[in-house]
Amino acid sequence: MSTDFLDTLEPFETGTLHSMLQPGGVVTQPHWPTDAAPSSIHVIRIGGAGMSAVARLALDAGLTVTGSESQDGQFLQPLRDRGATITVGFDADNLTADTDLVVVSTAVRADNPEVLAAREAGIPVIHRAAALAGLLGTRRQIAVAGTHGKTTTTSMAVMALRAAGEDPAWAIGAAVPQLGANAGFGSTDTAVIEADESDGSLVAFSPAAAVITNFEADHLDFHGTEENLRAIVSAFIARLHDGAPLIACADDPGALSLAVSARGAGHRVLTYGEHQDADWRILEDLTTPAGAAVRLSRPTGADVELRLAVPGRHNILNATGALVAAAELGFEPEQVLAGLAEFTGAARRFQRTATIGSIDVIDDYAHHPREVAATIDAARDLAGDRPVIAVFQPHLFSRTKTFAREFADALAGADQQVLLPIYPAREDFDPSIRSEDVAALVPGGAARVVEKGELPAAVADLVGGTGGAVVLMMGAGDVVEETAAVADALRAVGRDSSDSTDSAGQADGR
Repeated sequence: MSTDFLDTLEPFETGTLHSMLQPGGVVTQPHWPTDAAPSSIHVIRIGGAGMSAVARLALDAGLTVTGSESQDGQFLQPLRDRGATITVGFDADNLTADTDLVVVSTAVRADNPEVLAAREAGIPVIHRAAALAGLLGTRRQIAVAGTHGKTTTTSMAVMALRAAGEDPAWAIGAAVPQLGANAGFGSTDTAVIEADESDGSLVAFSPAAAVITNFEADHLDFHGTEENLRAIVSAFIARLHDGAPLIACADDPGALSLAVSARGAGHRVLTYGEHQDADWRILEDLTTPAGAAVRLSRPTGADVELRLAVPGRHNILNATGALVAAAELGFEPEQVLAGLAEFTGAARRFQRTATIGSIDVIDDYAHHPREVAATIDAARDLAGDRPVIAVFQPHLFSRTKTFAREFADALAGADQQVLLPIYPAREDFDPSIRSEDVAALVPGGAARVVEKGELPAAVADLVGGTGGAVVLMMGAGDVVEETAAVADALRAVGRDSSDSTDSAGQADGR
């Protein structure tokens, strides 16, 4: 990435765009070294979804990888199995004499002992997005951005390209069972990446096609205002290669607004959705109990049928965005459609984790009101006459305070609601907002808040004599760690002794 681009950007309220790739003054250079390509990298906080993806790509590229993390996690052992040396705990001695480059995320602080050691030794420190961009080099990139649906759309695009005979590189913010990992180096000249707006680091990429699934206010704890966030996404769009398309969902007001602005700035823009002016337009809903399906018109050529094994209108939109991007890179729609039809979901995206008689337990990453509403809608499709029980762990005090009413309205779509205390993540405790405040806004007055230890019994009590239910476990925090205990409690209430766990046969909720 060129430092000239970053240096020319105007400052915003929360700092300069340049600082987006230099979090807290941690980074010492904003791009992957090209003068002397590194052969050994050290990844601080290697256990995160984004950081582990960088580590996996580096291993695939033949680099020596070391890393550190505060605790063990799901992504560490697979990296160790591939040859990475990983230490739990941060220490200056984790850097070796052969370390050429240190990779950090926005979550890494300037006083991290490994950052201090790198500075003292003169080892360059770069942001994970710059590392990802450097590892992918000159490959044609499809970059997927948006407030919701990035992981699903990116995963779908990889599956679509594979079906068309391509072997792309990819980097995704979750594990994808069908791909076997959250990242892979591939063997051809294309790449599909999930471009993260949460810390503005999507400006590291210069894609050959960009998909904007939707746009609305989020991550304001980092960006400060929606205007700042829009400026970051607009800067990302400005990074498109000459003539490269911006592909935007016409049904989403935020994405459509960005598309109009981009077209006014001279970018080539393609839109998709039900909107009457969409370039790829949804004409007819062909959905059956076997899965979601629609008929699409396209700018040139005959109409096509898009069929999915995953439920929900949002997934039709996600898949259409992936379809348009693949078509724009020159792949035949018929082959792409076959790949999309095979997609069964990414981890924690409407993932069925247990079926106990007539009870389905679904795990989902939903942490924004729109995502919660979409997940509940998908659960309605699955549930039939069964009730939907929503378990939700709010993520971040700032997000919960901003969207308290919207969360309550979204949760109202379920028959019963159970909330866990707010998961603080990177934020300090804020006594001015509690999960009880959200629960009190849910119509009907039945929503309740319980501690994690009380959750299994609370859910089992709600399922009680319903004869079946769909139980949603939603949130971006550690609610996922409670799913197994909830399933065990449901078994204990004597539902049906025939029990199957199905983590591969999953349907994606976003």
